[in-house]
Amino acid sequence: MTVTEFLAPQDWFRPDGGPRYIQLRQRISDGVARGILPPGSPLPPEREIASITEFSRVTVRKAIQALAEEGTIVQKQGSGSFISSKPEQIEQKLSRLTSFSEDMARRGKSSTSRWLERGLFMPSPDEMTSLGLSSEDSVARIVRLRLADGEPIAIERASLPTDILPNPLAVETSLYEVLERDGHRPVRALQKISAINVAPADADLLMIAPGDAGLRIERTSYLASGRVAEFTQSLYRGDAYNFVAELRLSKE
Repeated sequence: MTVTEFLAPQDWFRPDGGPRYIQLRQRISDGVARGILPPGSPLPPEREIASITEFSRVTVRKAIQALAEEGTIVQKQGSGSFISSKPEQIEQKLSRLTSFSEDMARRGKSSTSRWLERGLFMPSPDEMTSLGLSSEDSVARIVRLRLADGEPIAIERASLPTDILPNPLAVETSLYEVLERDGHRPVRALQKISAINVAPADADLLMIAPGDAGLRIERTSYLASGRVAEFTQSLYRGDAYNFVAELRLSKE
């Protein structure tokens, strides 16, 4: 069944069934639940939906806005509306220091990346403070969108001293594989996790609605010598990741 056939009003619209925009919203929600409108698929433009349903553009816009507010669809400026992608939630134990690639491999998922930035740069104030760099130093920085089985999960921004990662282009899949090969794999880390509302630019990359919940994670990783090796700022989809910590009762 095509989207046009599914939205044809003779199959679902009832004149006595309440406000038209509510009936249209429910019809689209039903299409998502039944798999007729799969995750990531585009919705027809508002004018086309109005033509199919013979509803006004105002009615269609109200239905689309309601679906966007509840997270059923994502609106991308200049691209239109898309069915939200809801990936399977992933649990990550905070007691393990692993890379995203290793996490996904352990779960039988395929991890891929879309490079957003990679190279040597002048350090930011946060990078200088976290890595112990001066304003005259350079920093190796890699920024990428991380995907699991093709679903966007996180935006990861990693910064390292250039003597630990002299060539950021050497990182093709796993950063930790490159660091381990060169004898610079971190052995411990401190993480700070905070809840945020995702800004529009990041939401577009993660295929969620602007303002949706996200998890911001700042991680500072250390070598066995105690030296800081990595400063990473990551943004995870709030509907995709759960971080789990095991706690033990103190005897004090």
